[in-house]
Amino acid sequence: MPDFAFESAGPRPVCGLDEAGRGPWAGPVVAAAVMLDPARIPPGLDDSKRLTPARRAALVEALAGCARVGVGVASVAEIDAVNVLQASFLAMRRALADLRAPAALALVDGPHAPPDLGCPARPVVGGDGLCLSIAAASIVAKVTRDRIMVALAQQYPGYGWETNMGYGVPAHAAGLARLGVTPHHRRTFLPVHKMLCEGETSSV
Repeated sequence: MPDFAFESAGPRPVCGLDEAGRGPWAGPVVAAAVMLDPARIPPGLDDSKRLTPARRAALVEALAGCARVGVGVASVAEIDAVNVLQASFLAMRRALADLRAPAALALVDGPHAPPDLGCPARPVVGGDGLCLSIAAASIVAKVTRDRIMVALAQQYPGYGWETNMGYGVPAHAAGLARLGVTPHHRRTFLPVHKMLCEGETSSV
């Protein structure tokens, strides 16, 4: 289980940063920044992937009442323009700005910290399973992005986004083959790019 050791070892205040949605074929990348109150940490914070949807939703509600939370989004157009890694960094910078509280240190999930973050940053590999602030950020980012994809699924039925969240599972691939590419598909991602190229070839 994650703990508060990383936050306690550095300058304060500290925030955790994490993103959701780097791998899917469709939808934005969403990042979250969370600054926990050491005296009011909700019990059960963990890597979002280890929690049920109901538990994640309950923790997001709890965090809204006892922590500072910021969210940042990078669009599909931005992902295609600058690549998904740089888009995730952009979303993280936006999440930190949305936090509206100066951080002395940002603990960032993964091997790399975004450049030009606006405060010192420390990457933590596997941080969502080690550090409570990053775990909290992973939960907020995941829940926020899932809700976006569920809403998009109502506008674009047939791809299964309400359950696969835009990832390249067979149901999504089948929907893509049957219905074609939507404005929310990442055109630089290989399966989508290949379909677009095949469409151009067949129209010549």
